[in-house]
Amino acid sequence: MLTNDLMYKALVDKDISFEGLFIAVVKTTGIFCRPSCTARKPKKENVEYFKTTQEAIQHGYRPCKVCTPLEMPGETPIYIKGILNEMSDDPLIKFKDFDLRQKGIEPNMIRRWFKKHHGITFHSYQRMYRINSAFKKIQNGESIANVAYDAGYESLSGFTESYKTITGYSPINSKGLHVINITRLETPMGPMFACAVDKGICLLEFTDRRMLETEFKDLSKRLDASIIQGHHPHFDVLKSQLEEYFDRNRRSFTVPLYSPGTIFQQSVWRELQTIEYGTTRSYKQQAIALGKPEAVRAVANANGMNRIAILIPCHRVIGADGSLTGYGGGLWRKKCLLDLENKA
Repeated sequence: MLTNDLMYKALVDKDISFEGLFIAVVKTTGIFCRPSCTARKPKKENVEYFKTTQEAIQHGYRPCKVCTPLEMPGETPIYIKGILNEMSDDPLIKFKDFDLRQKGIEPNMIRRWFKKHHGITFHSYQRMYRINSAFKKIQNGESIANVAYDAGYESLSGFTESYKTITGYSPINSKGLHVINITRLETPMGPMFACAVDKGICLLEFTDRRMLETEFKDLSKRLDASIIQGHHPHFDVLKSQLEEYFDRNRRSFTVPLYSPGTIFQQSVWRELQTIEYGTTRSYKQQAIALGKPEAVRAVANANGMNRIAILIPCHRVIGADGSLTGYGGGLWRKKCLLDLENKA
């Protein structure tokens, strides 16, 4: 139950796991905020709560300028989307501060955004994107010298140093290596990272998932590959099908999936994909369906290790009493996904 005490504690703690469950309004200032707002917290008696931003607006409150509750969490600004689209069309393009200012973009703004959402600077992101393109060209047999100069490097030594820093290998020793492409997608429930190899989508997770770093390291180790920013044709299909899903126009996905794991984990993940859209199953029922009724805890652990959210629908597994139990993307997202499917 979402009591006032629980919601106020979440507001004070700036608890992102309560995102989507309530909106807090401050009666003394006339504004409404997300649960995770970082602004100074009001006294308990000055706060009331609504389920949606629409209710807050209808009661005469205005949105907070700090947490911008009317925007999707982590939504990419339009000016950055334009830059990313240009990089997707031409991976070798290089934006300098002068080029950004010519487009009316302040370089410090784009640096801060990339640092916050990707953990790297914009110039580092560009370098990774170019190296990703160079990696593929070298794999296809192009000469290292031509690839280096096409990527905008003035010397082979500079290219080799950047290449080795990002991939861990020198260009000449990387011809038999593999790369995992990674991109960032926008969804109504917040941004997600997607990873792809030729066999299919191998990761789809919300960017604020706590286990994300561990998942990246495990995936890289299992596939013996480096994770590098770059485009892959599977991303186009994934983005289109996710948009249809959130618009309630798609109930299943056809984009190829590739999820390496133990034999038991893969059996659990395959079973998850048999849970029909708009329905739920308990962990016990899932264990029985696998022919292992005694392995409820092991099944739950394997569900938690699923690194392809939504497409492998672990959000459709709930507690035996109907309660919403653990979900890597946050219980509020689990509730929203189930509500979306039930309404459809």
